[in-house]
Amino acid sequence: MSLFDDMAPDGWQTLPLPGAELSLWPHWLAPAQADALFAELQATIPWETHRIRIYGREVDSPRLSCWIGDEDATYVYSHTRFEPRPWTPGLTALRDRLEVACDARFNSVLANLYRNGHDSMGWHSDNEAELGPQPVIASLSLGAVRRFRLKPRRAENARSVHVIELGHGSLLRMAGDTQRLYLHDLPKTSAAVGPRINLTFRRLRPAGR
Repeated sequence: MSLFDDMAPDGWQTLPLPGAELSLWPHWLAPAQADALFAELQATIPWETHRIRIYGREVDSPRLSCWIGDEDATYVYSHTRFEPRPWTPGLTALRDRLEVACDARFNSVLANLYRNGHDSMGWHSDNEAELGPQPVIASLSLGAVRRFRLKPRRAENARSVHVIELGHGSLLRMAGDTQRLYLHDLPKTSAAVGPRINLTFRRLRPAGR
């Protein structure tokens, strides 16, 4: 039996964020499916520490990561060029299911492993030119529950922060003007939390298109 044979019926919840297109499916994967996928990905993805540029200097990223995708899905992030690792059979099957659920096509995925509450992701938008003006990004969370925050890019509204608790097996779909209008992050926490894997599926456009 495939890991995804017993998918739940449509469970999207629209999240009210002005100007954004944001939907959450809290239990896209059943607990047993999420457990199995987490164990598989933790063991099979070639996790590495990416070097990123912050305020003009290179530092180790505060999490483990892996860029995976089609052969031409080269990605430039934080002034660093990432060549994609090949798809695994499990991630290929997962991509096929996500394309149906999110009504979008994906040719790449960024996998992040947050080992504990000290690992984090700073404020940013997935607004690189290769993603196009209104990218659809499917964010699947596995493992420990973490707080995902969004805030408007405009300075006068920067203190208006929207918090989403992303649980084990949840699927967040970001589309429309979400990346243009909002920043998001995954803050550190002093709570004793276990590891979390986040997969953000996206579609890169070929250079010049």
